[in-house]
Amino acid sequence: MSRRKADPPGFDGKAAAAALPAAPGVYRMLNADGGVLYVGKARALRNRVGSYFNATPKPTRIMAMLAQVARIEVTVTRSEADALLLENQLIKSLQPRYNVMLRDDKSYPFVLLTREDWPRIAFHRGPRAIPGRYFGPYPSAVSVRDTLNLMHKLFRLRSCEDSVFRNRSRPCLQHQIGRCSAPCVGLVDAGDYAHAVRRASLFLEGRSEELGDELAAAMQQASDSLEFEQAARLRDLIATIRKLQARQYVDGRNADLDVLAVAMQGASACVLLLAFRDGRNLGTRAFFPRTNGEDSAAEVLAAFVSQYYAEQPPPAEIVLDRDIPERELIEQALAEHAGRRVELRSNVRGERAAHLDLVKRNAELALATELTSSGAQQARVDGLRELLGLAEPPKRIECFDISHTMGEATVASCVVFDAAGPVRNQYRRYNIAGIEPGDDYAAMHQALQRRFRPAVEGEPDIVLPDVLLIDGGAGQVAQARDVLQENGVAGVVLVGVAKGPARKAGAETLLLPDGREVQPGAASPALQLVQQVRDEAHRFAITGHRGRRQKARATSRLEDIAGIGPRRRAALLKHFGGLSGLKAAAVDDIARVEGVNRALAERIWASLHGLEQGAANEQA
Repeated sequence: MSRRKADPPGFDGKAAAAALPAAPGVYRMLNADGGVLYVGKARALRNRVGSYFNATPKPTRIMAMLAQVARIEVTVTRSEADALLLENQLIKSLQPRYNVMLRDDKSYPFVLLTREDWPRIAFHRGPRAIPGRYFGPYPSAVSVRDTLNLMHKLFRLRSCEDSVFRNRSRPCLQHQIGRCSAPCVGLVDAGDYAHAVRRASLFLEGRSEELGDELAAAMQQASDSLEFEQAARLRDLIATIRKLQARQYVDGRNADLDVLAVAMQGASACVLLLAFRDGRNLGTRAFFPRTNGEDSAAEVLAAFVSQYYAEQPPPAEIVLDRDIPERELIEQALAEHAGRRVELRSNVRGERAAHLDLVKRNAELALATELTSSGAQQARVDGLRELLGLAEPPKRIECFDISHTMGEATVASCVVFDAAGPVRNQYRRYNIAGIEPGDDYAAMHQALQRRFRPAVEGEPDIVLPDVLLIDGGAGQVAQARDVLQENGVAGVVLVGVAKGPARKAGAETLLLPDGREVQPGAASPALQLVQQVRDEAHRFAITGHRGRRQKARATSRLEDIAGIGPRRRAALLKHFGGLSGLKAAAVDDIARVEGVNRALAERIWASLHGLEQGAANEQA
């Protein structure tokens, strides 16, 4: 049930709080423009919201927020635990100005076990769109790969992509070195492979004891049936798993736990996570939540725990470097989310205390490294301001670069940096067309026109850069100057970045707006920033160019074959997973694609292999 309070003149917080129910729920504080300032949970909404407007002294951060409040909206929930879950969802979706927020632009790595007739086990990062089971998340890609390495040794599941799996005619190297049972060529029956998949699932779920008992029973059954080779294989597998368990004890038993510590310096915070699953140390990961003025390490840690484990399955035990507010409530909410008991502990001894001490020291080190990196970035921005004679440090820097191979598949890149570093979600690529191949000046002119023309046409939300870097010499800079003048763009500082005669890093010449050409030298923070932005633009352009060139070449190979139109071309590439899969296919396999008859399949095979059509008949 939702309730919304009208905007009273000057906003009377006490009156607004008095009108609220004494029920659990979530409250949202909004400013005059309707923007969400803060999201909070409450056991009793009336009491919690009213506490903001009593005579008790408040921290500066809270007073600054209350001065902007124009309205309060609330949502009543069934319980305080439900309020905690809703609070986390709203913080993530609304991004309130005064909440502590976990920020992490990297997706978590998982182990994926696909749902197929012959399941594949693989590394996965990104949206969980592939049908199957996802085990994790893991703190790092290294820990995932270590786990996969172990899984292949123990259970010999396939790792190859479906396009390769469907087109194998003999076992690959993975089978030869004992890491795959070769289901692609029928060297393992479906029942045995299904047993291996189930056992791998038990292992990844941390149910090693149950797995060991199941394997022991299977070994006894094989022995009773006089299948001694199978019994020996199971014996070796059990021995390997028991050996792993013996190495992975924590405090005398297998552990499924996370260890967390927070380090703070001013407005910056680092939360370091050390993860154990089934006793295996999966490594550490550092997070840098946005504190929004919160200076209590315990509050930051509490916000991290509730937000992080609202998205990720919590382990049975979470060890913290300090007690946190509302620990019992967070435990209750996490237990409901996980469907089992979850314990938060801060007073530990033995090995857990040793792990906690290690995590504390690493959190402080990670925060110091992050602050040093941020400080260095700020020094480079300040250096560029001084070099260009700007009144203020540039808030937005854009750089353009051109990439092609002898005029083929020309691509222009535009990368964006702010004071903190790259803003990757604002990068842009421009596919260049309608120019003479290899004409870099025309390519630069076209890309810049497409970038700045919307500003002249009055499109909303067009943000102009403070500094525009052009990777090139006087010719490219002249093109940029012409485009800015044609479109009436003012206030953009234009700088050319020309490589030195030896094309050595640090010897670049900067073409400044006043006509000067300077060589700041490799030790200059300003040039280091320019190099960082220029190199990123170069990398982004090359990546786009290679993708466009490969796509053009792959497509043209099929376009040259008589009888292949866009629909058949798309069907072939989709069926075989790309040109490489199509090239590896036999004529009979190609002929099974919808719309492709035997004669056309022979022409396709012969063309892709550079042979006469008669060779296709022989191959078939």
